[in-house]
Amino acid sequence: MADKIISPDFIFESSWEVCNKIGGIYTVLSTRAKTLQDSFKDKIVFIGPDVWKNRENPLFIEDKKLWASWVKKATGEGLHIRVGRWNIPGQPCVVLVDFTPYFEKKNEIYGQAWNDFQVDSLHAYGDYDEASMFAFAAAKVVESFYNHSLTKKKNVVYQVHEWMTCLGALYIKKYVPQIATIFTTHATSIGRSIAGNHKPLYDYLWAYNGCQMAQELNMESKHSIERQTAHNVDCFTTVSDVTANECKELLDKECDAVLMNGFEQDFVPKGAKFTAARNKARKQIFRVANALTGTEFTDDTLVVAISGRYEYKNKGIDVFLEAMYRGLYEQNLKRPVLALIQVPGWMDAPRVDLQDRLKYDTVYDTPLIDPLFTHTLHNQESDNVLNYLHSHGIRNNKESQVKVIFVPCYLDGKDGIFNMPYYDLLIGDDLAVYPSYYEPWGYTPLEATAFRVPCITTSLSGFGLWANKEIGRQSKILDGVEVITRNDYNFNEVVDNIVSTITTYSALDSKKQNAVRKKAESLSEKALWKHFIQYYYEAYNIALRNRNKRLG
Repeated sequence: MADKIISPDFIFESSWEVCNKIGGIYTVLSTRAKTLQDSFKDKIVFIGPDVWKNRENPLFIEDKKLWASWVKKATGEGLHIRVGRWNIPGQPCVVLVDFTPYFEKKNEIYGQAWNDFQVDSLHAYGDYDEASMFAFAAAKVVESFYNHSLTKKKNVVYQVHEWMTCLGALYIKKYVPQIATIFTTHATSIGRSIAGNHKPLYDYLWAYNGCQMAQELNMESKHSIERQTAHNVDCFTTVSDVTANECKELLDKECDAVLMNGFEQDFVPKGAKFTAARNKARKQIFRVANALTGTEFTDDTLVVAISGRYEYKNKGIDVFLEAMYRGLYEQNLKRPVLALIQVPGWMDAPRVDLQDRLKYDTVYDTPLIDPLFTHTLHNQESDNVLNYLHSHGIRNNKESQVKVIFVPCYLDGKDGIFNMPYYDLLIGDDLAVYPSYYEPWGYTPLEATAFRVPCITTSLSGFGLWANKEIGRQSKILDGVEVITRNDYNFNEVVDNIVSTITTYSALDSKKQNAVRKKAESLSEKALWKHFIQYYYEAYNIALRNRNKRLG
């Protein structure tokens, strides 16, 4: 008879991105929260950094009546906290903690971490101190709350995300060993660094020594805290099979479970609202593109986009640019292409000349000077994307069948040019391209398919591998997602495959394109949290069982 699954009575979860929207981990936590809140009503507490201080945080709803007696006790213990609700679907309980008071004790904290777990903080620099002090403060919150309110509950779990919260997991293991610990790495810091430093990651993964590479790439402290936590928690997890292999080789620890990143569709409009939202997005995209380039764009234009973090190689931005350049000379392209590079750079301000044109409902027939970008940059002369466009003679001339526009801002609805949030623009795309070299999961392609935007990704992304597994073979664009085989050395082959896929898609009639769009949506529905949450229950069970063994 199989062992009964042990379910937690209470869950703590901490991340730098709780009530702090920065990247993909925010999407993981915020879309999953409602599913867990439905199952563990107010028995799950998220802990985040109180980095907003005296500014109003739109993602946090303070509730001074919540846990009043504990808050009083915690304040007496020297914790600087605010409690309330995360302003997302499900509105789970949240504690924001001010970690700055611990900076004066950091050497003592690091010394203890070395004595207890051989965590090397000697080579720390950059964001290491800030993240570690938050991790420590979050653990003190867990310890205080547990001792005040939860000591009678048998099964309590503390889950931490990324190296930034690792120090807290180790603290809990030592000082509150009754709590089961889970560490989820969304990408190893050393793997990302190897890839970002143009070293071949995949062919040589088996031969790399993680500690040696950390020394070579000046990543010793981040690698050390990550490695020691992976070896010491009750359950070590990551987000995809591709990263699980990376963990095994670079952290010398196999994952106990893979927690794939799910999604919720509650903000994807349905029916007539979807059509209206798509038309609105396309109208705004074409309006901005016309004001910038002086070319009028008809609805026949194929809108192709790349988005995500500005990691030029890791996210495949270099591949995307090369594909658009080759597309200029592709004779079989059946429709004009408008390529959008929606990647936040070191933005200075919206272009004033472009803003002036957008004040009027006019169709322009002359371009602005250098009609390649929507916002100026602080590092305009050294920006990788602009340097590529300029050096390859991409000018967005009227006769060019491919126009490329760099949108180097965070699309929050207040960027000064589009003034529409990312999802509200995404719905207007025809194709999305994410040719990543290093992509542990890949939220951008999952988001695209949820909005019925077929996409191109690679076999080096967790999402790409998952799509292949779901389709039962290598997924093609007619399945809704084209998964291109990518390795350390086939850059040109990947570029040619992207051009070929876009060309193929441009030749499809509207009926076939709609069929592909529906297949993309159907695939995304298989990644909803209602399907993927089971992996978290497995991780809770593993952590609690290992805690029981540890406590004897």
